[in-house]
Amino acid sequence: MIHRKRVLAEFFELVQIKCSTRQEREIGNLLSKRLTDLGGQVIEDNAGEKINGSCGNLIATFEGNMPGLPTIIFTAHMDCVEPCSPVKPQIIDGIITSDGTTILGADDKAGITAILEALRLIKEENLLHGNIQVLFTAAEEGGVLGVKHVNRNLLHADFGYTLDSSGRPGKIITEAPGKNKIFIKIHGKAAHAGISPENGINAIVTAGKSLAKLPQGRIDAETTCNVGTIQGGQATNIVADLVEIVCEARSRNQLKLDELTTQICDIFKNETEAAGAALDIEIQKDYGPYVLDKNSQGISIAATAANKLGLQVELTTSGGGSDANVLNKYGIPAIVLGVGMEKAHTTNEYIIEEDLYSSAAWVLQIIKDTAQVRD
Repeated sequence: MIHRKRVLAEFFELVQIKCSTRQEREIGNLLSKRLTDLGGQVIEDNAGEKINGSCGNLIATFEGNMPGLPTIIFTAHMDCVEPCSPVKPQIIDGIITSDGTTILGADDKAGITAILEALRLIKEENLLHGNIQVLFTAAEEGGVLGVKHVNRNLLHADFGYTLDSSGRPGKIITEAPGKNKIFIKIHGKAAHAGISPENGINAIVTAGKSLAKLPQGRIDAETTCNVGTIQGGQATNIVADLVEIVCEARSRNQLKLDELTTQICDIFKNETEAAGAALDIEIQKDYGPYVLDKNSQGISIAATAANKLGLQVELTTSGGGSDANVLNKYGIPAIVLGVGMEKAHTTNEYIIEEDLYSSAAWVLQIIKDTAQVRD
């Protein structure tokens, strides 16, 4: 039985801890102690050093009391986007929000809370289970940096679950896109805009011509493109000699992702050459796409567990990435589960109170159902 008051109190506690990306030390210390108190063998890896952060990833292993069962891993991330302090959570008519001046932090404290509650009940009720691992990652919001630098030798799971998606408990994500971030610098030539504009090469104009030809928004059901930031120029009386643009390409199809990335680069190259300007392009491959077999063991267990709890099962795809993208690359089939967070990354973020309890119950039921599996 889920301890509703305990779950709510812990969620409120966690969201009030400032945990900016690469600054997860405080919450990392707290979670390390809680995992240890629950009987986990906890290791903090050196990912924090590698990403210039204050805290590494936490990997906790809970030894099973039944032989021959699969090892499962539950993951969630410790960091939040800004503004994440001071969060003042409140409940109005069963809806949990901040006071509107910050995010709430259900992304991803809802996932962390669900995992911790399930582990407590496993211990308190002495339930049968196989080996369980927990991975709380750092700097997920910075481009899944923590999991990219995790000590892979510490991960031994057969499959796992990443509790980090909008949508009510029962939502199971079977496909997610890869993402490339593209950094562009257009170098024009400065000149006096009133006296000798013909001697200049306007980087802003060159950028504008490129952007006018760039694919935008949803390209197809699997693929998107977005220009995220642009800055350049100094003053109206100076022909702009530098523009910096950051855009991204996403697709659940690797070939489409590669083709779109090449198309973006070619457009900027062609327009820059035509203008007589110079171009610098850097492609940052944040993570690759994945597609999971809907009949796989992990998905079947999650769907069955949700059905037992009366949750509405929804197998769907996603347009967003997560730690699961990297775990799947490592060979651990990782399935993203909905935990109820909505309007994440905004000050309007909220979660239905009941979804906190349903998420914890779902994790617990997954563990119970895995205990019925035999190799």
